[in-house]
Amino acid sequence: MNPRIQVEHTVTECATGIDLVKAQIRIAEGARIGTPESGVPAQADIRIGAHALQCRITTEDPENNFIPDYGVIAAYRSPAGFGIRLDAGTAYSGAIITRSYDSLLVKVTAWSPTPEETIARMHRALWEFRIRGVVTNLRFLDQLITHPRFARGDYGTRFIDETPELFRLPAKRDRATRLLTYLGGIIVNGNAETAGRARPARLAPAQLPAGALPTPAPGTKQRLDELGPERFAAWMLAERRVLLTDTTMRDAHQSLLATRLRAIDMTAIAPYYASLLPELFSLECWGGATFDVALRFLREDPWQRLTLLRERLPNLLLQMLLRSANAVGYANYPDNVVRFFVARAAERGIDLFRIFDSLNWVENMRVAIDAVLEAGKLCEASICYTGNLSDPHERKYTLDYYLKLARELEAAGTHVLGIKDMAGLVRPRAAYTLVKALKEEIGLPVHFHTHDTSGIAAASVLAAIDAGADAVDGAIDAMSGLTSQPNLGSIVEALRHGPRDPGVDPARLRLISSYWEQVRRQYAAFESDIRAGASEVYVHGMPGGQYTNLREQARALGIDEARWSEVARAYAEVNSLFGDIVKVTPTSKAVGDMALLMVTAGLTREQVLDPDLEVAFPESVVEFFRGSLGQPYGGFPPGLQSKVLKGAAPLTGRPGATLPPVDLAAERASLRERLPREVTDDDLASYLMYPRVWLEYAQERALYGDAGILPTPVFFYGMEPGQEISVDLERGKTLIVRYVASSEPHEDGTRTVFFELNGQPRSVRVADRSQAARRPPPRKIEPGNPKHVGAPMPGVVATVKAAVGAKVARGDLLLTLEAMKMETAVRAESDGEVAEVLARPGQAVDAKDLLVVLR
Repeated sequence: MNPRIQVEHTVTECATGIDLVKAQIRIAEGARIGTPESGVPAQADIRIGAHALQCRITTEDPENNFIPDYGVIAAYRSPAGFGIRLDAGTAYSGAIITRSYDSLLVKVTAWSPTPEETIARMHRALWEFRIRGVVTNLRFLDQLITHPRFARGDYGTRFIDETPELFRLPAKRDRATRLLTYLGGIIVNGNAETAGRARPARLAPAQLPAGALPTPAPGTKQRLDELGPERFAAWMLAERRVLLTDTTMRDAHQSLLATRLRAIDMTAIAPYYASLLPELFSLECWGGATFDVALRFLREDPWQRLTLLRERLPNLLLQMLLRSANAVGYANYPDNVVRFFVARAAERGIDLFRIFDSLNWVENMRVAIDAVLEAGKLCEASICYTGNLSDPHERKYTLDYYLKLARELEAAGTHVLGIKDMAGLVRPRAAYTLVKALKEEIGLPVHFHTHDTSGIAAASVLAAIDAGADAVDGAIDAMSGLTSQPNLGSIVEALRHGPRDPGVDPARLRLISSYWEQVRRQYAAFESDIRAGASEVYVHGMPGGQYTNLREQARALGIDEARWSEVARAYAEVNSLFGDIVKVTPTSKAVGDMALLMVTAGLTREQVLDPDLEVAFPESVVEFFRGSLGQPYGGFPPGLQSKVLKGAAPLTGRPGATLPPVDLAAERASLRERLPREVTDDDLASYLMYPRVWLEYAQERALYGDAGILPTPVFFYGMEPGQEISVDLERGKTLIVRYVASSEPHEDGTRTVFFELNGQPRSVRVADRSQAARRPPPRKIEPGNPKHVGAPMPGVVATVKAAVGAKVARGDLLLTLEAMKMETAVRAESDGEVAEVLARPGQAVDAKDLLVVLR
């Protein structure tokens, strides 16, 4: 009798159809091989009817020398189907795998008439397994059976040792577990973004418009692709109807909702824009503050957002806001970084780049303009409007000033001339005067943008149209007004049946607006307290995108609503102190930071200017006066500049010209060392803009997966017991998640959160930040830190050789672990001195628990 029949008999049974286990029992009872009673025919009568292959699924880690793992199986799903046999042990959801027994979970056997089909069936079976909570050898087995040499039978006993590619395992996605862990954290701890803020009265998901969508008609995207930028600009000039841009997906929510609008809400309605509003000129949907906020607060990839919008808006121009040398950041970047970012944005789907400089310094805009031209996209270089062109006493920002800027931008090669009235300061008469003069003297299409902070911006838009503006901005009805853009639907109605009728169906606009109205309710936490237009904007000149954020900052500093007027007056005072500058990101931040300092510290204008009084100027103010953002029109006030810089020499030229180019290849290589995967161009572009913010985002993404696919109410507020949601991982893969309950706090300060996932029980353990752990959790190693020595596997500490203060060399034995009948040596990975010994004999440890610290 073969003593190994327990292992190999499944292959023989599948190949021959003979039940060997039953035969073994009958033979033990006295039956003879070759008789019907034994169940085993005579040798001559045995026929091989199939090819069979067996894989043993174990809790062993192929990437860690096949060291066994143990723990609780959080989820277990096995394969099935014709030609697949399972011989299972204790593999099921909730099973406890201990360190005391064999690591086998289940044997899977595939059989078929041919070797190729047998391997294909096993491949399918291995990928159908879902085993969570413990490490397994599933992916290694799949790499092995699908290797060409294995399929050919061209291997020997050293095949694994000589084939390193078997260990290049595809990363486990385990998206469901990571997402449940994130969701569990929101349920237990809440979302920091909504803590202490108003909660929406109703958290129902927004309903999309009913009915089937027509096929999207060709739009401006196809026209640009057909004509190219120069001829497209000529088409704009020749077009009689005024062209409309909807800012809802960028500037509108940046100005109204602190930029917190999530991609899932944008991409859901995007196909309706494509099908119902193909007459629109463009959708502003990217750039500005959205890039930073997506990474920092919304836990989503701005590049992924752009990709999805491009897929769902195939016929409309996608427009972004680019801060010239600041790109989408708050500081000047080296020229090659700006060029790299622009090229990447163009490749990912941006058609129209609206470029501005926070000081209207054309010299600072040229690198971005050239990059857009090189990418073959539509360049809209913009003049930032400030001052009061309607005032006959205006001496600085006059019509001649704006015309000179426009000529410089035309000479720089821009295709479209933008007017960016970021604060809503342009009065109707000034809008008419400015647009008319530009149309008469500059041979470029004019695109007019303003904010409705004052409450009368729609009049300025209509005046600009009367003066010949080729395109204007507005926001969908439900996201318009106040610090956002004027009402797009009302502009359409005002122009309807007239000579410049934009040709957009107002009923379809209202249909889409009803969706945005529902969506906006879900973001009640980020609404400002502004209820009406504010004529004070003509005094302080705050950009619409800054107005609500600055009020929020003031509240956080203890400046209540009753004292807001002090901040507004201080903002105007600071602008005067700074020499009456253009105020838009990032210069507006310097003005805002200084205004808050003056109010909180009780500083007067005289004290700020007093050279003998020490003032701790905000870093943004120091950077401004250093010239790090560029040179303002009219120069810096010399006395204040000297005080702020404390005698340091300021920059006098273009900052980007003095910044050394970034070695992109070296940065990519450096970033690769911090990531468990390859670095994409999107990763690199994000990292160059926001190194710390992007690394924090990448770490969270690795831990929790893509939290951006959660419905907005759930992302911000979690779930109630019994609530069920569906989450689309990708097309054709949907998770049905039901929240069941949460446990009381455990000794280590965590709670267990219980779910049902696609009808199967699942649980995750999350830290409860409101609890003090009675038994603190074990410390873990820092990834990539050679001075941290951790447990390579779960087990029990057998011996400890390391002692505090002892000198060790790389490879020296520090301690040993026991698990599953194995003893493993743990050695130093670098030279050093033992600083801490956390391990003690008999201590149970998990993988990656910190055992020894070197210095």
